[in-house]
Amino acid sequence: MQPYDERLTVPRSWWLIAAGSGFAFALILLPVGTLPMLAGLVGGGALAAAAVSSYGSARIRVVAGSLVAGDARIPVEALGEATVLDADEAIAWRRHKADPRAFMLLRAYIPTALKVEITDPADPTPYVYLSTRSPQRLASALDAVRAR
Repeated sequence: MQPYDERLTVPRSWWLIAAGSGFAFALILLPVGTLPMLAGLVGGGALAAAAVSSYGSARIRVVAGSLVAGDARIPVEALGEATVLDADEAIAWRRHKADPRAFMLLRAYIPTALKVEITDPADPTPYVYLSTRSPQRLASALDAVRAR
């Protein structure tokens, strides 16, 4: 059973921006000719869509006794207290309260977050900051794995 799995997808408006980028490339290449214009439309739109898709493909999961966030895989035994951050607290921890040694999976378009302390003395990372749409559910999933 997988207690938590979230993909940090981008807002729908970003896909409109990607389509607009393809249109902008087409306009730039319009003076060169029709075929380059069409190539700009398709190529520019595809590149922008690939960038948007890649940025929105980050995932947070709790699987096999580990917290997997982006490229990081942290055993639950190395995690301490989880703090649910509302929108205002999340902004503060992204800005003036942030520790440069912390691991941050940050997505500015997601207002809430979860801050999880790292208790492993061999790890210099003080905490993990995770942008998440449901921080309470993620904290509960971590607690459930710890309880097993």
